[in-house]
Amino acid sequence: MLKIMTDSSVQLTEEEIKKYDITVVPLSVTIDGKTYVDGVDITRRDFIERMDEDSDVPKTSQPPIGRFVETIKKLTADGSEVLGIFLAKSLSGTIDAAKQAAQMVPDAKVVCHDSGYTDRSEGYEVIAAAQDAQAGKSIDEILDHLKKMEDNMYLEMMIPDLTNIVKGGRLGKLASRVVSMLNIRISLQMKNGKVLVPKKGRGKKFTEKFNDMLVEQLKELGDQVKQVGISYVDTLDDMEKLAARFKEVNPNVDILIQKTSPIIITHAGHGAYAVMFYTE
Repeated sequence: MLKIMTDSSVQLTEEEIKKYDITVVPLSVTIDGKTYVDGVDITRRDFIERMDEDSDVPKTSQPPIGRFVETIKKLTADGSEVLGIFLAKSLSGTIDAAKQAAQMVPDAKVVCHDSGYTDRSEGYEVIAAAQDAQAGKSIDEILDHLKKMEDNMYLEMMIPDLTNIVKGGRLGKLASRVVSMLNIRISLQMKNGKVLVPKKGRGKKFTEKFNDMLVEQLKELGDQVKQVGISYVDTLDDMEKLAARFKEVNPNVDILIQKTSPIIITHAGHGAYAVMFYTE
């Protein structure tokens, strides 16, 4: 039997987690000096509400190795194998912690895979792996499937408020001052573990052009896209309007709209959102 393990940066519904028997290992988040376990003693909604209580940017950290060891022992107690699918190594050391933990349980057969993504893009891979496992496919067959998905994955993100990036020290003082004066926004792309900043602009018009680009993409790709994930921080009404536009050009697409995870919220800040899909 093959079991699927992932981390809490993933975007999955409770129904999907239960249906496919997916084990989610939580990351940790620290706000104003106090550490919480993601999804255990702090929800995504709570995190957003409390984020601004900290004078600095909240900190996220990978699951402790001990938590992974405990999870692996539990999952393999009946002789099962484990396939762990984690957020991109370029974003977090979570996969390295999982690999170290696997070495500490020598009798367990555990394979750890870098999804190259996070959020719903990671979720697509987790669900596909679980479906393949239920169909009796081998780990090698599943990994081949995941690699094909990764090559055809789209993750586009809008960050309209660079406050968290500035607070986190990712911009110098001069650059930070210029950003705040000019109302700069940026859009990000993620592809196979690499984060790109293809465009930057000012104000709402920049965001409108970004949304227009996404609508045009989905129109051109048509039935090649079966599912779209929209993950957001705190702009549900705007996301529902965007989803309606996607439905106009692709009526058959399934769309999941959900709050994103603390690891994304911490760096992206208020107003940020991402659109994710893959082609079949």
